Amino acid sequence: MVKAIIFDFWGTLVENGVWSPIKQVQQILGIDLPFSEYVGRMEQAMMTRKFDSLKEAFETVCEEFNVSCTEEKMEQLIGMWNKSWMLAKPYEEVQEELKNLKKEYKLILVSNTDNFSINQVLDKFQLRDLFDHVFLSYEVGLLKTDKKFLKKFLKETGLAAEDCVLVGDSILSDMEAAKGAEIKGVLIDRKQRQEFPLKIRNLKELHSILRQ
Repeated sequence: MVKAIIFDFWGTLVENGVWSPIKQVQQILGIDLPFSEYVGRMEQAMMTRKFDSLKEAFETVCEEFNVSCTEEKMEQLIGMWNKSWMLAKPYEEVQEELKNLKKEYKLILVSNTDNFSINQVLDKFQLRDLFDHVFLSYEVGLLKTDKKFLKKFLKETGLAAEDCVLVGDSILSDMEAAKGAEIKGVLIDRKQRQEFPLKIRNLKELHSILRQ
């Protein structure tokens, strides 16, 4: 029986204000790697510690990939990243559905994220109080794809893997993380572009899966 629902944040509950900011960083810096290799290294560099400024965060990304960053590119990166969280907003059904789900389940937020954007959006839309627990990669010091991340989460919440369902929009970072922790994964695919055994188009469809 499901006791808790674990939610990813970006792309699952909240729409970025600009198209794929992580992919835009790759393009701006001209990092010539397959996205599956790039994204893990980029998030590890930028999202597993707290930075004093976005400039410092992006300098760390540049060091990770051994690329130079002109002042113009740095301004472009910072402007794009700030625009993304400033224009970000929850998907249409999210707030109402989270309130409904909270009546029956513990709600937990897990996210690979930097320390500049997510807290602004959580507070702006009053989402924080909808979650019983919040685990963010920059605070934990681990990405959620690291098996130690979800093990830490289970230990701190007192939940067992079989008590949980993880809902996310990425097969690579969400469904694979769930599989590694032996947690049931549900892919939210709002644009119907991916294939996965348990898949929903929006949170309204989650209720029927939870009752199976």
